[in-house]
Amino acid sequence: MAKFLKLFFVSAVIALFFQPGINSQPLVNSEIKSDKVPTVIAPVIVDGEVQRVPEFEDPDSWIRHDLWVETEFDTDGDSRKDRMHVDVTRPAQTETGGLKLPVVYESSPYFAGTGTTASQYVWNVEQELDADPPERTDMPPVQRRGQRPVISNSQTRAWVPYGFIVIHSSAPGTGLSQGCPTIGTRIEALAPKAVIDWLNGRARGFTTPDGTEEVTAYWTTGKVGMIGTSYNGTIPFAAATTGVRGLEAIIPVSPNNSYYHYYRSNGLVRSPGGYLGEDVDVLYDFVHSNPDNCEYCDSVYKKSIMQARHDRKTGDYNDFWAERDLMNYMNDYRAATLMAHGFNDWNVMISHSARFVDVLKEKGVPLQVYFHQGGHGGEPPFSMMNRWFTRYLFGVENNVEKDPKAWIVRETDDRLKPTPYEEYPNPGASPVKFFLSPGAPQAGSLVMNKPSSPSYETLTDNFSFSGSTLARAEWTDHRLIYLTPTLKEDLHISGVPTIKIKALSSKAAANLSVWLVTLPWIESRNPRPTDNIITRGWADLRNHRSMTESESLQVGRFYEMTFDLEPDDQVIPAGKQMGLLIFSSDREYTLWPEPGTKLTIDLSGTEITIPVVGGIGGVKFE
Repeated sequence: MAKFLKLFFVSAVIALFFQPGINSQPLVNSEIKSDKVPTVIAPVIVDGEVQRVPEFEDPDSWIRHDLWVETEFDTDGDSRKDRMHVDVTRPAQTETGGLKLPVVYESSPYFAGTGTTASQYVWNVEQELDADPPERTDMPPVQRRGQRPVISNSQTRAWVPYGFIVIHSSAPGTGLSQGCPTIGTRIEALAPKAVIDWLNGRARGFTTPDGTEEVTAYWTTGKVGMIGTSYNGTIPFAAATTGVRGLEAIIPVSPNNSYYHYYRSNGLVRSPGGYLGEDVDVLYDFVHSNPDNCEYCDSVYKKSIMQARHDRKTGDYNDFWAERDLMNYMNDYRAATLMAHGFNDWNVMISHSARFVDVLKEKGVPLQVYFHQGGHGGEPPFSMMNRWFTRYLFGVENNVEKDPKAWIVRETDDRLKPTPYEEYPNPGASPVKFFLSPGAPQAGSLVMNKPSSPSYETLTDNFSFSGSTLARAEWTDHRLIYLTPTLKEDLHISGVPTIKIKALSSKAAANLSVWLVTLPWIESRNPRPTDNIITRGWADLRNHRSMTESESLQVGRFYEMTFDLEPDDQVIPAGKQMGLLIFSSDREYTLWPEPGTKLTIDLSGTEITIPVVGGIGGVKFE
């Protein structure tokens, strides 16, 4: 009862500062001095976090309505600006009490339904490298679902009881939003920008998709925080690159910030984990749930742009992919960013987030990262998100800027109990080089002193064997593996491992796959993501000079290539060995050429650099 009275007391005082036309900052509990307060319902902020208010909790009292926001683009060729379908869920007090509140906003291409990922509708990966791929069968049309006025309830129960308005919008060409899906272009940044502009009176909203009756957002302060996971996390990041005024904070979870990094890797055609054979045009089919102008959208965007330019033959980086890389649009970025990702997300890999850390730091954008040891998805703890939105949407000085910049979930910890660190990567990490000593077809050695004499070892490609099978094998000529001695103490990796590899191929093109693993391999029905795989990477040796131009390999000639593996922060326990696994085709990720290509590795020209907390002093063997 005492806590309830305290919340009511604070609520009533803060209500004074949320009346129409008053722009003061809300008061926090420590600032309240008067005991004469009106009984007006408004948000409550205690100890730097907005609190649940009983009067905001009843869904039956919420006001729900939808509208269409006019954008600045026309993607479907009808000579009219496309309109985005938007729903609104807000506390009744925004209508009856004149209360204005900030907005939590999620946009998605998935809200109205999606297509199938059945194997007959994706690209057939059983093909030779540097060859034109076999034709793909178009996916059946998406069966659009959804009701008006509610597009989604994904954020309503989480945020409306705390005094936020929640809105959702369907991405272009999906649901009841007009236009065509363009998958990763600036259209996906400008669509949510239009919605944020409407919330701030700079764009027009309408009661119908084609009508003239306008709708205004008189019930909001105009401050917006975006949130979402996967594609829904990409859209907030894209919107932030526009620098749109009103977008104060974002919480992107596992965002796909570069479609090249999603569907290619260092010049190699590579699938995202779990979706072998997917490419950007497959994703187009998967999300295109608005049947209007399908023929136009398919002809212009899927066939004339995506299938004509995404290049499944060489895997090179080109203008098509550059247009779909948010790194190329960072000049106007200003939104405070609480970034979340899993180190073992092999679908949208963590480099999608980690590669932006230094850029955001350099721009002075408020930034925190929450990185966990799991796979795809995984929001930060609610309290962390609450503090972020309380600071940047309500303007409460809760000192979130002074919180640790990095929160890492350790290997055996609860995902909601991260460990704070000064930064990511760990400032105490420094590079440690490991070199290769021969041992094929069994295991060679991963050593810290460079061997004085040259040596060469050869593997034979065969996509029939998975990477995990090859890592466990005691003897095989389908991979090379090099093991450290057994660790005497725990070893903490933090940052981006890099491999320099010198190799020759028996054919003009070859897949190159590299895993960093721990052994002995743990067999378990419910393995932890960190049990066996530390990190991975893939590359096309033909791109040893440039990601934009591949060259056919001359048989018998060695090529040297340096590339990054996926970022990591992992503690390898004492009693384990680290293993560098080198093979060719990765059954779960790459194309499947006819088995038999031979890769020969020059061990004296190959090394892996691992960022270790404590540097060389952090590596101790038995």
